[in-house]
Amino acid sequence: MQLRTEQPAIQLTPRQLQLLQMVARFQQNRCYSPTLSEMASELNISRSTVFEHLAELRRKGLLSGYPNKARSLKVSSQGQELLSELSGQCSPPYAAEDAGIPLAGSVAAGVPLEAVENVESLSLTSAFGSGDDIFALEVVGDSMINEDIRQGDYVICRRSRIADDGQLVVAIVDDENATLKRFYKEKDRARLQPANDDYQPIYTDNCRIEAIVIGLLRRM
Repeated sequence: MQLRTEQPAIQLTPRQLQLLQMVARFQQNRCYSPTLSEMASELNISRSTVFEHLAELRRKGLLSGYPNKARSLKVSSQGQELLSELSGQCSPPYAAEDAGIPLAGSVAAGVPLEAVENVESLSLTSAFGSGDDIFALEVVGDSMINEDIRQGDYVICRRSRIADDGQLVVAIVDDENATLKRFYKEKDRARLQPANDDYQPIYTDNCRIEAIVIGLLRRM
């Protein structure tokens, strides 16, 4: 008779769980993983401590990525399963989307229109679609101010590895720095064009497109 033994459960320290959840959160809400500095700052620990915990998470098969390449971390399928199991035991890590805001009709910005009440609902999903490739980012800085994209606005993005000339994109420069700019192809490099005369264009041959911008949200 053969005895079947269950695989031992993966044991995580509280700090390792925090780091795994943080990478998952970035992966869910953004198009790149956090840097060592961002993780260290959020958890108020040293970069070396973060590095050690990440190495252990890789060893346990919960993270994948290139050890010496910034923003390349990803939660593995095993890590996603573990987080799903844990989220079933406590509150889910991400809030479910609500039903949206009532769309009561139209309002004229020119000649007045007849007031007709509507009973539809307006949500991000109805406006921009749904799926793992749609996400939002908060704008930090004023390099796109001349296109009326202000600090504190939210850009709605769709993940994409390619972009046409002139499209507004989220790009990763030098494998680390994320930036919101207009993308232009040049002979042997890319130009990331700001919309503010106080900023110079970024010329780079080490740039990857992570997403294109499909919408903008602003609190008045």
